Amino acid sequence: MLIYVTGGARSGKSRFAEERARQLGGDAVTYLATAQPLDAEMQARIERHRADRPPRWITVEEPLELERAVQAAPTPVVLLDCLSLWVSNLLLRGDSEAQMLKAAGDLLATQRRRGGTLIAVSNEVGLGIVPDNALARQYRDALGRVNQAAAAAADEAYLLVSGLEVKLK
Repeated sequence: MLIYVTGGARSGKSRFAEERARQLGGDAVTYLATAQPLDAEMQARIERHRADRPPRWITVEEPLELERAVQAAPTPVVLLDCLSLWVSNLLLRGDSEAQMLKAAGDLLATQRRRGGTLIAVSNEVGLGIVPDNALARQYRDALGRVNQAAAAAADEAYLLVSGLEVKLK
């Protein structure tokens, strides 16, 4: 099963996804983190997220190779937080949008073969103004298309707004 969770910054996405993971997997959850501690502020965010997770959850920090990490996950429930940072990591590595979409498709296909549940969290970035620079537009467009692929493949999809979830499907 694939559960897709999206929303804006500080909308409650991660909290909601973590609660769903607890409901479905209890202590048998693999938390797949894509954030990279590139500066002190991001390191502090990562530490806060680590402290908030149940101590028995397995944490795998993988900024790029999500298909491999999902395939290797030792628990039936995997919480992927988040597709947004993954796309950013791929973009900064130099991947094209076509490569990102292929990687997303491969990830989703691997999850279907693997079984279990993948809860994929992502930011909705298409509700604001058009960014004023090419890199930001490229990111917005690539993430928007990855989000569309994930939402289309999802068995359940949720939009979080101000801490409230709206079930999309």
